Amino acid sequence: MPAMTMTEKILARAAGKEGVQPGENVWVNVDVLMTHDVCGPGTIGVFKKHFGPQAKVWDRHKVVIIPDHYIFTQDAMAHRNVDILREFAREQDLPYFYDVGTPRYKGVCHIALPEEGHTRPGEVLLGTDSHTCTAGAFGEFATGIGNTEAGFVMGTGKLWLKVPPTLRFIFHGQLPPYLMAKDLILAVIGEIGCDGATYKAMEFDGEAVFALNIEERMTLCNMVIEAGGKNGVIAPDAVTLDYVRSRNKSGKSFTPVYSDPDARYAAEYVFDVTRLEPLVAQPHSPDNKAPISQVKGTKLDRAYIGSCTGGKLTDFRAAARLLQGKSVKIDTFVVPATTEVAQGLDRERLNGQTLREIFLNAGAKIGDPSCAACLGGPADTFGRLNAPLSCISTTNRNFPGRMGHKEARVFLASPLTVAASALAGAIADPRDWLS
Repeated sequence: MPAMTMTEKILARAAGKEGVQPGENVWVNVDVLMTHDVCGPGTIGVFKKHFGPQAKVWDRHKVVIIPDHYIFTQDAMAHRNVDILREFAREQDLPYFYDVGTPRYKGVCHIALPEEGHTRPGEVLLGTDSHTCTAGAFGEFATGIGNTEAGFVMGTGKLWLKVPPTLRFIFHGQLPPYLMAKDLILAVIGEIGCDGATYKAMEFDGEAVFALNIEERMTLCNMVIEAGGKNGVIAPDAVTLDYVRSRNKSGKSFTPVYSDPDARYAAEYVFDVTRLEPLVAQPHSPDNKAPISQVKGTKLDRAYIGSCTGGKLTDFRAAARLLQGKSVKIDTFVVPATTEVAQGLDRERLNGQTLREIFLNAGAKIGDPSCAACLGGPADTFGRLNAPLSCISTTNRNFPGRMGHKEARVFLASPLTVAASALAGAIADPRDWLS
């Protein structure tokens, strides 16, 4: 059997083969299919057109539906999308439909999936959202697919995939307290560009990666798509396995896989985290990288902390460290990714204050768990840019119009850098604010 990378091993197992090689096309068995309110109606339409209006999904326990994008809005078409999901979930008797307005509502799909135990090492997870690659942090093959592909998977449980070559990114050194995973992935994207990993797996390694908690690893894998990556992946260790076992409500068994020591990589990139400074992606592309020293002092109108990339408890703990006892100088929006994270804002304390109290006392506005302004959305979406403002954000994309107004200038940065900038009213170095 040939030496293989993690991605190759996962796809080989899913294809029932002893081994696969980059460029090979294989039929793979899918473990989980996820869709949401933006792409779910289209996926359901494809499924019903090709399999019949009375057809049943291939396995109702493997289909997960999570409305999260355009949900807290008065927009009639957005409501119609969610109604389609509700009707389909009833028709199919789907146990994993996390409906908005009910106690089961979760929030952003990419964070809800692991919270609810749908991410497991060694599996194949496909979703109708490009940031499905977030789940690669759990040692699985996770990638975004289109509605047509998803409709096919919904009926068959299979998909024809080309095995991607793997790029390896190694981070050495002890991570300084002013850096976060967002800085690491911005360093990667700035190095290779937005097309530098097109249809390639991006595997992360090195002591700095394995010192990260699981939420920070999710941030790394989340943004591989911003480099064109097919999937991101991190080898499962005790941190991964402890999290997965504590959340695996189905009790489904799983088998982790690891890259062979002599596996072949298309290329390797090595970074020393002790030599990195906080990074910012300037408008209008995630690969428009600048060290903080080059953009410090750039005037801002708004700060935004949220999304699948920056709306986890780790992100809010980091921001609260800087904001406690201070006041923001610009409009600052805080949006938890999920209801569980929102509960954490009330549960977790720093120097006697809850995280929610810290944010509110600093003058920030807190939204309901959702994608909110990350994808723009209807005009009444919380935090949406309805004017050509300059905003620094923990989100993952800053293309023109991404957060609303097409002439807005969006800078991407870590929660630490965004919090520091909110306090300064301009792009700021978190090292100046960390005590």
